[in-house]
Amino acid sequence: MMLFHSLSKVKLFSVYGLILRHYSVSSKNISTIFALSSGWGKCGVAVVRVSGPDAANVFKKFSGYKLLPEARKANLRRIRDPLTNEVLDQGLVLWFPGPKSFTGEDSCEFHIHGSTAVISSMLATLGRFPNLRLAEPGEFTRRAFYAGKLDLTAVEGMNDLINAETEFQRKQALLQLEGSLFHTYNEWKNILIKCLSDIEAFIDFSEDQDIGNDVLEKAKQTVLELKNKMKKHVQDGKRGERLRNGVNMAILGVPNVGKSSLLNKICRRPAAIVSPLAGTTRDLIRIDLDLGGYPVVLIDTAGIRTDTKDLVEVEGVNRAMKAASDADLILLVLDSVHFNHWFSTEIKCFNTCNNDEFSRLLINYIKEIHLNDEVLELDDFSSNDITHLNRFLIVFNKIDLLQPSQLKLLTEISRDSAVRISCETEVGMENLIEKLTSCVSSLCAQPSIDSPCYTQIRHKLCLLECLSSLESFLNFKEESEVDLASHCLRMALNSLGKITGHVSTEQILDEIFESFCIGK
Repeated sequence: MMLFHSLSKVKLFSVYGLILRHYSVSSKNISTIFALSSGWGKCGVAVVRVSGPDAANVFKKFSGYKLLPEARKANLRRIRDPLTNEVLDQGLVLWFPGPKSFTGEDSCEFHIHGSTAVISSMLATLGRFPNLRLAEPGEFTRRAFYAGKLDLTAVEGMNDLINAETEFQRKQALLQLEGSLFHTYNEWKNILIKCLSDIEAFIDFSEDQDIGNDVLEKAKQTVLELKNKMKKHVQDGKRGERLRNGVNMAILGVPNVGKSSLLNKICRRPAAIVSPLAGTTRDLIRIDLDLGGYPVVLIDTAGIRTDTKDLVEVEGVNRAMKAASDADLILLVLDSVHFNHWFSTEIKCFNTCNNDEFSRLLINYIKEIHLNDEVLELDDFSSNDITHLNRFLIVFNKIDLLQPSQLKLLTEISRDSAVRISCETEVGMENLIEKLTSCVSSLCAQPSIDSPCYTQIRHKLCLLECLSSLESFLNFKEESEVDLASHCLRMALNSLGKITGHVSTEQILDEIFESFCIGK
């Protein structure tokens, strides 16, 4: 009895997870569902999926089989309305008996022609079939999760793969679908289970069995190593999140330096209005880009100036400041002609201007246009802390208006700290794109199965909860507190289990699955 008591406490989280899944399958998955699993619209082939206890009956009635055919083998059949015997279409039919199916249930698929008329007719006929209903968003994948086919990180990876727009988003999502995050978190879970089981054994059997008194200390050493590893994983600069959601890149500068022209050149289309009149851009213009396989959200902003009395332009400037404050990378666009004159009053000898001095000159300029508070977030700007310029890529535009001697001087001043371009002639644009790609690459995760990054804020919050519980566990010093210490480990396991779904709530599940399309 005592042994059962100990084991039940050690494996409480996993038993709860199994009960949750069993309850969910038995109580929720009693109906047979159907949906269009391919995209809606004119296409060569559309896939209609059916899953549930009546899938076999549906398959036979619609495809004309009296006995079920060989599993997972495509067969060309006339697909008929079971009530009228009217031929709806001719296409491929496939039978997937459970549990060896995507959902773990009996399932079938109808690969029909992708016209609107055929799809509508097929779905309407299925809707009239007894005991069938249209699937809810993400319900097929939800059933796969309940059946133990996928953990929650794989579910999220599948959704990310469906929505991937760039090469590296595809790679990261595919690795997550294949279990890169799950294996990492599962390994950590097993470490915590071992520590907890040792402590529980010490609590229940230390008086009757030969169990050392150093169990708590050994567990603390193991937990400390795990905590440091987990902390490093959490503090990765949101690189996985950025790769999933896109790098926010704001174009900033005073009016008429060529911000909108630069936006158009980067995205290769006239996305923003270009005008010699100051204050043309009032609102934010957002463009989604694929930059070397990385997702980027490029934002054009209103020209920064504080002397305007136009209320609409003032609001535009405020929005520009906010966009710059939230940006991962800021393209600060400068007028080359203006800066040749401006630098002349700021520095005596250009030939001795090093990178640090150039950075300080830029900070002085940023002070002049009142960006320091919103963008650099410095309380005391007198320190000239150049480390804050890491978020900036300096772009000198309009170099086509410079004399050769002036361009040489600007090059000597800025060196590798800036990119020099002309939006008019496109000189330097190739170098700018290479520089931008390099910056974005350093801000994003490099998809790897060996060292995966968390991809959602949900993961981070659960990991922070887990770290807090581990910290509380490490603070226990006395052997008499071992019961409380074991509770902290159980809380840590609970937090870690929320990520993969071993311990979860309906609220978490609803939040994940509601973003899926109907037929997935």
